[in-house]
This record gives sequence, C-alpha cells and structure tokens, in this order.
Amino acid sequence: MGNMKCVKNSNSIIILVPYPAQGHVTPMLKLASAFLSQGFKPVMVTPDYIHHQIDRKVEPKDKILCMPIPDGLDKDTPRDFFAIEKAMEDNMPSHLESLVRQLDKDGDEVMCVVVDLLASWAIDVANRCGVACAGFWPAMHATYRLITAIPDMIRTGLICADTGFPKQLGGICLPNQPVLSTEELPWLIGTPAARKGRFKFWTSTLERSKTLQRILVNSFPNEYSTNDEQQLLGDQLVKSTKTQQPLVFPIGPLSKHTTTKNPSFWEEDTSCLNWLDKHNPNTVVYISFGSWVSPIGEGKVRSLALALEALRKPFLWVLGSSWLGGLPIGYLERVAKQGKVVSWAPQMDVLQHKAVGCYLTHCGWNSTMEAIQCQKPLLCYPVAGDQFVNCSYIVNVWRIGVKLSGFGQRDVEEGLRRVMEEDEMSNRMRKLNERSMGDDANLRFVSNLTAFTDQLKVLALGYSNNGVYDYDF
Repeated sequence: MGNMKCVKNSNSIIILVPYPAQGHVTPMLKLASAFLSQGFKPVMVTPDYIHHQIDRKVEPKDKILCMPIPDGLDKDTPRDFFAIEKAMEDNMPSHLESLVRQLDKDGDEVMCVVVDLLASWAIDVANRCGVACAGFWPAMHATYRLITAIPDMIRTGLICADTGFPKQLGGICLPNQPVLSTEELPWLIGTPAARKGRFKFWTSTLERSKTLQRILVNSFPNEYSTNDEQQLLGDQLVKSTKTQQPLVFPIGPLSKHTTTKNPSFWEEDTSCLNWLDKHNPNTVVYISFGSWVSPIGEGKVRSLALALEALRKPFLWVLGSSWLGGLPIGYLERVAKQGKVVSWAPQMDVLQHKAVGCYLTHCGWNSTMEAIQCQKPLLCYPVAGDQFVNCSYIVNVWRIGVKLSGFGQRDVEEGLRRVMEEDEMSNRMRKLNERSMGDDANLRFVSNLTAFTDQLKVLALGYSNNGVYDYDF
C-alpha cells in the first residue's frame, strides 16, 4: 500500500452525476464535500436548468466545482419524471462525454465518475471514456436491495415481467427486512402507463448497473437491526439467486457526516424561525411532504388543515403555492395565531429548533435522516417510491414514529399523542441517533470512505488489491 503515496489527490478529479431532483442533488453535494475533505477535486455535473440554483448555494470555500450540461429540452417543457428520463437518454450523454474528456486533458486526472443509480445513463459514458465508475445510492440500503430483487420477484411469480404489477396481493420482504405490501413497490406510481414506464426505467437501470463493482450507499451499517430482536417476515420471502455482488460501502448518513449546506432549489422562508422562537419547547408540529412528490391531493390537504385547526396545536406547514387552493376559504386568517404556512423552509434549522415537537413527513430518506439527527419523532404518511420502505423501518423496526392511516381529526390527534408523549419512543430515538450518527458511526464513515478512495488509488496505479475493507452491512 505504500506505493499509493505517489498518487496525488490534489490532481485527481472525481466527477459526480446526480439524478436532477432535490432529494438526489442534496446528498450528492454532501458526498462531494466528503471527497473534498480527502483531498480530491470534486466536480458535480447537472443539467443547466438547475445548475444556477445549485451553484449559487455552494460557497467558494467549499471548492466544489459545479458544471452544467444541456438537457436539450425546450425551456417551457415541464421537467417531470419522463421528460427528464428522455433528456438523460437522448441528449445528456454526449455532453457529459465531452466534459469528461476535456477535464482529463486539462492537466488533472479524472479518477472516477460516481453515478447516482437513477442516472445510470452516465455509466455507459464513463465506460466509453475508460474511466472507473462507481454507483451511488442516495437512499437506504434496504430500498437498493428491493430494486435488485426484481429478477427474483419475476422468477417467483410475484410480479409481472413486462409491467412490474403485482400478480397477487399480500406481504413481501427480503431477509432481515420488514413487511412491504405488494401494492407499495417503488415503481407503482401514477397511472398504469406511468407505472409500466417506471418499471422499464428500473429494469434498464439494473441492467446497466451490472458492470459496477462498487456502490456507495447513503446509509449506516446494520440499518435493519432492532434492539428487541423481533422478527418481521412477510407472506412471501424473496431469496436471491444472484451470486456476484458489488462491494457496498455504507457512508451515511451524509446529512450528519458533512457540513455543506443543503442546496435548496427554492427560496427558504426564514421568518418561520422567528415564529418558532415565540413557542414553548416541544409544542409545534412541523409538516412537510418534500419537494419531488406531489403532496397528497387537495382533498387531503383540506382534511389535514381542518384537523390541525380543531386540535388547536401550533403548527408550521410547508405547503407550495400550487396547493394552497386545497385550504378551506378563510383558513389562513382563522389560524393566524395558531399556525404558520410557508412555501419552503430551512428544514434543518426548523428540525433543530427546540419548539418543534414532532415532524409529519412523507418519509423521504433525507427527511428521515434529518429527523433522526435532530431527534424529532415522526408522524408518517408515505406517498410514493421508497417512502413506504422507509416508513416500515420508522414504525416497525426502529419504532421512532407512527403511521397515519388518514387525516381525520381522530387519526391526527391519536398520532400526535403517541409521538409527543411516549417517553420510550424518545429513548429509542436517542439510541438510534447514537448508533447511526455517534462517534463510532463517524469512525465507520471515515473508514469506509477511505477504503473506497484507497481502492480508486490502487486502480489508478494498475495494482490489484486483496485488502479486507469494512464495507459489510
């Protein structure tokens, strides 16, 4: 290993390619910060339509270079899932390839391209350029395992091979994972046509990912463990037949182990922090359903609004302007002394505030990790994608939250009572915080990240490496 000293990190570029959505860009930028701390030159590449939103949030001291490439879409085209997929397949690869080759000619060495698995198109680009490529999974390892189990679900007849639709209703899980309904699989979003299209996207991602030998995961080791050894098995247990697995390096949660601020795509309303200052500790309900998935529909917005008003608890609600129409007429005026509604909030600052007593969330992974970091119990209402998997862990494995079945007054009241008054839930949250983000976890993070970068150096020198690294879950 001594020969690796001749590889100069200061001249070594790591290119990072996130999927162009808030929940993916945020952890990728934090990963770039982690590489920077190890002496590498991180270059993050995004479509030009979001580049300026990211670049203005990255402070010069971070020394993270953000570079845009064209997505080829008309400026008036909505950037929904399928428009972005088309841009990634048809327009962006040639521009990324030109950028990689140019960076490699400018006196620095492109050591690796780290690709968000939802941006798997970039894997082929790295291969064509002869540059090492690693995958990045911005969510928990359990959801990655669920996606890679698609071939086994098809083989065992749980889902249809061409659509991904469940062939039967019931519970399903992988070893050491909680039950997930067959109706909660990550690609089952939207209309039947949309679901089929998303499933095709995932199968294509799986096929491209077969060439990857290393995957960085934004999660912590033994994420599936629980203190009381309860066994959680579904009606159908998927047993994988895959023998060759990539090396998995758990390097999360990145929200804790790096200091780069979240590059919000939207302007944050910081007035909510002054509003929180006026409230007693642990009394405010914070509500946010994230950025990428449409919240819950106007009918449910109305139901939740009325439930919050009736309960007379102070609340801070992140609700985009397009969803304000779901509020009852005159609502904002009626609750002016009780609650505050903002279009976007500085979430970490909010969750760290002593006035916040719990967080009503869609269970996105970034939000989940931020809540654990700030030790705020969770009221869960998953909407789509990996949120159902995350919710199962929150409620059934870690037991640091409660799932809401609806937004009726009784549902919300009972859920709030449990998460804001149950001392044992707070104790479990403290233990999970320590296990995932304490001193030992930080050492593990550094060890796993170093193991990954050491392997890159070995590859750059043309050596084979038989070392044993701490990458096991």
